[in-house]
Amino acid sequence: MRLPVLIAALVVTTALTTGPAEAQAAKLPDPVPCAGCWKPALNTSWEWRLSSLPAKPFLDVQMYDIDGFAAKSGAIVKELKAAKPGRKVVCYISAGTHEDWRPDAGRFPASVIGEPLEEWEGERWLDIRQYGGPLGEIMKARLDMCKAAGFDAVEPDNVDAYTNDSGFPLTAADQLAYNAWFANEAHKRGLSVGLKNDVAQIPKLLPYYDFAVNEQCWQYSECTTAQNGTYGYDQFVKAGKAVFQVEYELKTSQFCAKSNAQNFNSLKKTYDLDGTRTACR
Repeated sequence: MRLPVLIAALVVTTALTTGPAEAQAAKLPDPVPCAGCWKPALNTSWEWRLSSLPAKPFLDVQMYDIDGFAAKSGAIVKELKAAKPGRKVVCYISAGTHEDWRPDAGRFPASVIGEPLEEWEGERWLDIRQYGGPLGEIMKARLDMCKAAGFDAVEPDNVDAYTNDSGFPLTAADQLAYNAWFANEAHKRGLSVGLKNDVAQIPKLLPYYDFAVNEQCWQYSECTTAQNGTYGYDQFVKAGKAVFQVEYELKTSQFCAKSNAQNFNSLKKTYDLDGTRTACR
């Protein structure tokens, strides 16, 4: 979920001015190894479809990223894999917000539910500091759902609450602790895990995550270390980890050549994340 332009600019400023000091204070656990987890190749064709489940004929791509709750029966996951042997399927869930339309919405205690997300009706930020209690159990159950449905990986969304008006005094250290914990829980279940946005914390979180998913880093000039100074998705590529990247507003002529040069797997999509799609390679 991408932030509005003004907020995104403030995010980068906040990360640069307060993030590193707070990050130093974070005492993170060791990354949980996952020898059997899927490690996507740097060049991996993919489709991101969240508005609805994909239908036949499926695209001839190596990976689909779809909504985990919509696919929890596992039927569509099996169909996607049967249609193309070797294809992997990624489970999209929100790890940082309460969505009032989800079947487990009633499990969240009021104490963890914060301010609403701008422009996203029915969605509120979570107090990620409370992952040692009921919030953590809810997220573990969501990961179990992804595993039971046959997914190979998970895409946790909204893992940058510390840069937003969440209603809680969250710090960069709080976000690092939560994001590292979440990645470790995914690995305990044999699921690979992708870092969604949260660009400024890439250097600290890179050891925990198997790939990255980004929205609009070219539009906001925050894709590379050269643009940001200390963080960028080129660090994922250098570590041999794939980057799945999407632009909504730029023309393909404005970003595809740059993405290909960085070895990113970039798409032009609409905000609806429906079947509209142009791949850069």
